[in-house]
Amino acid sequence: MALIVQKYGGSSVADAESIKRVAKRIVDTRRAGHEVVVAVSAMGDTTDELLDLAGQVAPIPAPRELDMLLSSGERISMALLAMAIHSMGFEARSFTGSQAGMITDATHGAARIVDVTPVRLREALDEGAIVIVAGFQGFNRDTRDITTLGRGGSDTTAVALAAALNADVCEIYSDVDGIFTADPRVVPLARKLDRVGSEEMLELAANGAKVLYIRAVEYARRHGVLIHARSTFSSGEGTWVLDASKKSPLVPEGATMEEPIVAGVATDLSQAKITVIGVPDVPGKAADIFKIVAKSGANVDMIVQNVSAAATGRTDISFTLPKADATAALKALAGEQGEVGFASLVHDDQIGKLSVVGAGMRTHSGVSATLFEALSMAGVNIEMISTSEIRISVVVRGVDLAEAARLVHTAYGLDGDAEATVHAGTGR
Repeated sequence: MALIVQKYGGSSVADAESIKRVAKRIVDTRRAGHEVVVAVSAMGDTTDELLDLAGQVAPIPAPRELDMLLSSGERISMALLAMAIHSMGFEARSFTGSQAGMITDATHGAARIVDVTPVRLREALDEGAIVIVAGFQGFNRDTRDITTLGRGGSDTTAVALAAALNADVCEIYSDVDGIFTADPRVVPLARKLDRVGSEEMLELAANGAKVLYIRAVEYARRHGVLIHARSTFSSGEGTWVLDASKKSPLVPEGATMEEPIVAGVATDLSQAKITVIGVPDVPGKAADIFKIVAKSGANVDMIVQNVSAAATGRTDISFTLPKADATAALKALAGEQGEVGFASLVHDDQIGKLSVVGAGMRTHSGVSATLFEALSMAGVNIEMISTSEIRISVVVRGVDLAEAARLVHTAYGLDGDAEATVHAGTGR
């Protein structure tokens, strides 16, 4: 008997028929003799609909009340799923995040998990019940308020529960068959990976791959949780996210970790670029700029500084950040323009980021040449470049991103023989 944690996203529980299909899969796992804990997201687009509703009644909703509102979506899903399981003759108990012992800090809308005390879940499992937990939410002990974990919070909930319960595997179910060499909605010939290294998965998730969220991958790597990304809509083997130092009897024979030169191509249209023009090229000015940006709460990704113009002794600094953070960063910088001494600011929200990821980059030459040649042949101009040991990222025009991704995917020999299937059309 294994303890299996399963997570089902919004597209997997979008309606009553979908919930019954998920319930059958859970029951089949229980019939196989395993203990089952399930983390479930809100149905379909419920969270987005609740956000829209909140915006209609209040231009800036109170963060505490917004968390109270948004957390209701998962409570609906967990109760309906438990009812469906009961109707199949198995006992199921649903728990909110707070009842499940998901303890967070006090940050509304983007809370971090600080502790998991799944006492009630363990009791329910010991009594033979299937456990259903509302994802995306927790509880702060000091304020005694409900909190939410932000986008991808249900993935993080599932991994945190798997770590706390010492589960054998955490299965993340979505509407694609696993982790692909690219987003199959952008690159139709993307291939499913049988396995991917946790280090590569971190880079892919950080650079736009949405099948797994980076916080969940980070948590899993830190706590030694084995992730299996699978499809709700098929029974085939998915993708194992493996740490080379950890083995599991659940992973199929022969699933030894390789180091592919390129494991995948990630795309991201969620970023904007800010250019600070005419910065005095003297020590400390870059530090001043990024202190201001940090205070605005923005999370900076790529940074490029131009060579100083000899005639003026000034330079330009460009950086990328999430589109949602750009307004606050621009406002903060504009307020300190006189102090820092730069000339002007330029905001560009029509960019796209393309990233090539592979552990084999450490030991193989020519990876960057292949990328740049493919983009050159397509007539795609590169605006910024950033690298790590196993990643190369470039910023291009947003309208060029999809075509660039397809050409780069082909250039690295990653194309499959047939188009990939996205069962519900969302990639989640």
